[in-house]
Amino acid sequence: MRKTMTVLIAQCLILALIAGCADKGGSSSESNDPNPQAASVVSGSVDVDLTTLSSTVVYAEVYNMLTRPEGYMGKTIKLNGPYASSYYAETDLNYHYVIIEDAAACCQNGLEFIWNGEHRFPDDYPEEESRIEVIGVFGSYEELGRTYYYLSVDNLSILGK
Repeated sequence: MRKTMTVLIAQCLILALIAGCADKGGSSSESNDPNPQAASVVSGSVDVDLTTLSSTVVYAEVYNMLTRPEGYMGKTIKLNGPYASSYYAETDLNYHYVIIEDAAACCQNGLEFIWNGEHRFPDDYPEEESRIEVIGVFGSYEELGRTYYYLSVDNLSILGK
């Protein structure tokens, strides 16, 4: 019984935290924008700057981008996080990601990016788990019968290890 009560209290606290983060945007529910708070963060030519938001909000925003992509297509996104790559034998390609973690570091989501220009893997790419910052345009592509979402990146900066 005590364990069940502890789990219920923890779940209530998590829900309160999530609800509190949602209220901080200060926007009305009448907007058609999937996330008015992030879309209102504009820096130069960047439409959505995820580098200025808390890890909880960034994780939720990237999840939103991947599950409701129509509101982000063609927008310029700026984000940072650890770099990761993976090789997929079926396509014989390496895929590159910025890893997004939630505040508790228990959940991760990777946002794929394609670095435009003449960049050879692994020579020109950062070391695995290096912190990087990318600025790119959100888009999609079809591969093996599925739709994938990614950032088309011109600017990649290595922030450190």
